Amino acid sequence: MKKLNSTTVKQAFEKMRYGYDLSEEEKRLAFPCLFAELVPLEKVRFNDYNPNHVAPKEMRLLKHSIEEDGYTQPIVVIYDDANDLYIVVDGAHRYKNAVKFKLSHVPVSVINRDINDRMAATIRHNRARGEHKVAQMSNIVAELVMLGWDDLTISKHLGMEPDEVLRLKQNTGLAEIFKNHEYSPAWE
Repeated sequence: MKKLNSTTVKQAFEKMRYGYDLSEEEKRLAFPCLFAELVPLEKVRFNDYNPNHVAPKEMRLLKHSIEEDGYTQPIVVIYDDANDLYIVVDGAHRYKNAVKFKLSHVPVSVINRDINDRMAATIRHNRARGEHKVAQMSNIVAELVMLGWDDLTISKHLGMEPDEVLRLKQNTGLAEIFKNHEYSPAWE
């Protein structure tokens, strides 16, 4: 699968705005929800870094909702070509319910992102809902710094203010993640 970047998604949206038709590739990129597919549950893997927390009451409601209405939203995944697996980006709790229901297959919507971008994609999908545990968010920010992301990139891709990124970095206690931090002249 050819990897395209978010600028191309924006370009597809622009084309639509001006009344142009999208190619099949552009449709898949801009609207992956239209191309949901059933995949074996055994090929789907929960990510181990999701800081989103859902209270037990809401988990029971989600389970009840799935029992009553079925899976109305696919699990958003990134396909890991190297391991032939689907890694959950959004829908971890729908995935957990599929395991509880002992389903053989689950509906997934594959987003066209590099597997290395999955943490940022998970945070983008989850920021508007649930509670994010500070320690886990701090660890994710630290890992992204270790992968070479600067504060501005983290801020942009995770939907955070720069001071929030700084606080999360400080929370880790790792001096190493501040090695490229620009300090104000007052420190000189």
